Amino acid sequence: MRKPLGTKAKTGENCPESGVWKVVGNPSTTAPISNGNRMPPYDGKAVTWELIQHA
Repeated sequence: MRKPLGTKAKTGENCPESGVWKVVGNPSTTAPISNGNRMPPYDGKAVTWELIQHA
């Protein structure tokens, strides 16, 4: 079963769902991240990512 849009994951955690993820806050960016991959940092910092689109 897919995780709902709006699911959040932090840098260093395993990605819980393949899809397009967006950094919460500013500056922001989006990235395609696959299930099981580690959530990356952004701009050299640990951030919270939010799932905005399923793969």
